[in-house]
Amino acid sequence: MTDTFDSPQEMGSPLDFAVEQQSRVTMATVRRAVSRGDAVLAYQPVVRADRPDHAAFHEGLIRIIDETGRIVPLRDFLPLAETTELGRQIDCLSLALGLKSLAEEPALRLSINMSARSIGYPAWLRTLREGIAGQDSLAERLILEITESSAMGMPEVVGRFMQELQSHGVSFALDDFGSGYTSFRYLRDFCFDMIKIDGQFIRDIAEQRDNQVLTRALQSIAHHFDMFTVAESVETADDAAFLIDMGIDCLQGYYFGAPTIVPPWRSPNAAARRS
Repeated sequence: MTDTFDSPQEMGSPLDFAVEQQSRVTMATVRRAVSRGDAVLAYQPVVRADRPDHAAFHEGLIRIIDETGRIVPLRDFLPLAETTELGRQIDCLSLALGLKSLAEEPALRLSINMSARSIGYPAWLRTLREGIAGQDSLAERLILEITESSAMGMPEVVGRFMQELQSHGVSFALDDFGSGYTSFRYLRDFCFDMIKIDGQFIRDIAEQRDNQVLTRALQSIAHHFDMFTVAESVETADDAAFLIDMGIDCLQGYYFGAPTIVPPWRSPNAAARRS
């Protein structure tokens, strides 16, 4: 019997085929950009609830730049890249940029996103170890953010890695807490320094009773394990006021500042804000 092969149009709709083709073009664009190192960090402040006009630290969010100088939207490639070597290369680039910022600005405390998969990637480990070698003050200003889903996928590896790095002063944040399934036994064993409550529970919290109950529960779990809490996706004054009143430690979101590729500490008014 002779095999037959359907055309792309026969296998799916023309729209599906166009989307797949665009995805391939985007991934190829990102690979080229990463190979050239064409990326920057966008910095978003994370503020203390008791001093919301001051940043406790900033999160450095990777931005990939294509040949035209355009920033490629993360949603167009990151989900696909996450499980591939390209995801590890993006983590390397993000970490290198973060370490460079920390070295250039002694007052900066910065969080950088990583996947648990990068723990076993030699180039990422080398970037990290070389970046903090003999730099105790720099290591103490570095926060590594690991998503809940990523950490729970390989808990033993993550736990050992955290213990080693925490002994050098590096802090760890569990990102998107509440977005997936968490084994509380592992949460106890991990000893994260802070937990970032997923934005789906934070948006409209001043009005949504369900969000209030769920966020209080997540906050209670975090505080039980002596972990700082960060509320993500804070977008309104009402939500910010509610979260501050309920005792959240830190807040992050567009209400306090959008991510910017211009380092906020280099702006003309930065010195005045720090005083």
